[in-house]
Amino acid sequence: MVRICITRRTSIVAVALLARHAQAFISPAFLSQTATKSTRTFSRTTFLTMSSSGEAAQKRVLVPIGNGSEEIETTCITDTLTRFGAEVVVASVMPDGDLVCKMSRNIKFLADVTMKDAASEEWDLIALPGGMPGAEHLRDCKDLVALLEKQKSQGKLYAAVCAAPAVALASNGLIEGPATSYPAPAFRAALPEASDDGVVVTKNLVTSQGPGTSLKFALQLGEEMFGKEKADEIAAQMLVER
Repeated sequence: MVRICITRRTSIVAVALLARHAQAFISPAFLSQTATKSTRTFSRTTFLTMSSSGEAAQKRVLVPIGNGSEEIETTCITDTLTRFGAEVVVASVMPDGDLVCKMSRNIKFLADVTMKDAASEEWDLIALPGGMPGAEHLRDCKDLVALLEKQKSQGKLYAAVCAAPAVALASNGLIEGPATSYPAPAFRAALPEASDDGVVVTKNLVTSQGPGTSLKFALQLGEEMFGKEKADEIAAQMLVER
């Protein structure tokens, strides 16, 4: 996200000049609008927040994390879906409201929002990374579980990888039909119908096995939202065989 502060009496022309040096973050529509309203000034401090793609009908993706969530899986989801043009928001499920989560290999991730804030929004996809005890934190977050139940009932896309399908979804009754997870016996036993496939799509649920399948998992999520042609294009750019 790019945040621009426009102080008192700052002309839109100044914003346009700044935007010229940040075109990767600002939409052509915004630049066009500034050109046609070059004489307008602001009498109070104004903040403009812009997503990376700037599309009006941008797909929205929520990625919940907690202490102990898996780094590779989280990054594969967020990075890959951003390449598709989605707005990706990372939410911390930690009950103290802390946005900094220490991941499964002790790398610290800074979430964008708390889960409480994210729960009031609408999402095209909710994608859960695995990792332990991260998946347990996801399982125990009431705001997240309620949002996932809503997502499932509305036929909207939700997904999980590694430990999360068994620990966070199956334990809350959010899996019906074939699914996969990290191939630990306890995780597989928790699934209603365990699959050996690396990525499994069952209606509006997508599951996957772990760090090594996370890129293909994320590409499949992109395909579900943007179509196969776009997914193949992104995969080719990333040098991933599908």
